[in-house]
Amino acid sequence: MLDKCERLQWDPDADLDWSVAPRRFDRDTEMAVVQYFTDMAGIERLAAQLFAVQRDNTTDPTLRAIFQSFVVDEERHAIVAERLARHYDVHHYRPYRTNPHLVRFAAAFEHVLHHVSPEVANAYITSGEILLDIALLRSLDDFVDDDMSHQAMRLINRDESRHIAMDHYMVGYYGSEEYARWEASQPAKPLLEQLRSALVVLAFMWKARPFLKAVFFEPMDMVDPSGRRLIEAFRRIQLVGLMGEAQGRPFNRFLRLLQDTFNHPIAGPFLGPLVVRLMGVDPRVIKRLYTEEDERRVRRMSAQELADETLAMKGAAA
Repeated sequence: MLDKCERLQWDPDADLDWSVAPRRFDRDTEMAVVQYFTDMAGIERLAAQLFAVQRDNTTDPTLRAIFQSFVVDEERHAIVAERLARHYDVHHYRPYRTNPHLVRFAAAFEHVLHHVSPEVANAYITSGEILLDIALLRSLDDFVDDDMSHQAMRLINRDESRHIAMDHYMVGYYGSEEYARWEASQPAKPLLEQLRSALVVLAFMWKARPFLKAVFFEPMDMVDPSGRRLIEAFRRIQLVGLMGEAQGRPFNRFLRLLQDTFNHPIAGPFLGPLVVRLMGVDPRVIKRLYTEEDERRVRRMSAQELADETLAMKGAAA
């Protein structure tokens, strides 16, 4: 993986032809496309923050180098997204700024990273990368349907495939006996600190809904009105949480408890709105999106097998 990370680096100036003429859109579509690429840059920088946390939380030199390459990848993606925004801003209808919900979320996100375990940070990056790669970027590229976007997304997609492969690997690692032994060897945190960390995470989850609505769900409703890819992405996120190594981890158990409460025939109608607000996502993706056969199959799969299946969905190899 590290060899691929080093060998498959690319340069936005040398490897992309920015001289191609941009596709022309009507006024509303142009403004939407430019705003989506503007926000994409902010999302990519959030991903860079998470990979930096993973880099700093490992002592393994190979893992550190891999995660550092991912930080570089995400910053490059952010720069390309900003250039795509300028490329399609043909008529300069208005000035564009990062969505304020994203700005506020990023500030809260940076704060919460200091309170979560590496396992929770990895859960966020895995879910975010699946949502970004399986749903948003593919749908946005299809919606724009232009040579410049296709060029950039092809290379971004190649990088993101490596990221997703490592995300799955780390999910398996955090559920492994090796990690359990390391965790048991660490001094226990004081109860007050544990409580403070839990409250910080809950407050963060509570604040996430406006960000997710403005930056993921509303754009997806425009670029993929059927909702097919959105459901695909959240189905994958749910399945990753069922993987044998992951299912017993505290954060996964907490998320499943929320999901089970939402779907419960008695508790759901009463507590469902609270679950929706706490999880911050659309009700349609809190529903159980997999079958019992899916669950049995995934519980038998390794992290590598599940990663291969996820990557096959996006039509790319790591």
